[in-house]
Amino acid sequence: MPGRLIFFIFIFVIILFFIGFNLGEDSRCNIYFGFTKLDNIPVFFPIFVSFVLGIFFALPFALRKKKNKSEMPKSDTNQIDDLPPADFDVNEKIRQDAAAAKEKFWSKRRGK
Repeated sequence: MPGRLIFFIFIFVIILFFIGFNLGEDSRCNIYFGFTKLDNIPVFFPIFVSFVLGIFFALPFALRKKKNKSEMPKSDTNQIDDLPPADFDVNEKIRQDAAAAKEKFWSKRRGK
């Protein structure tokens, strides 16, 4: 995609230069900026400048990579299935600690 885009831009610039150099003296224009005025500018020059500015602002969007679905991370269920089996002794210790903490909490609440 970017190769074809750059090739198209290159061909268009060449064609624009040929058009600009083959225009006669009667193809001139005035450009007003509000605070200043440019007189007797060839018509191809504003066209060329606006084309280059359009490329400058559009190129980052054209060259941005898109993520494929194959590059997306696995869902959580697949990751859980890939985990090794849990050690039940560790789980039992955690349950005992949680029960002791719960009992300690409720004994403090009852004592007040």
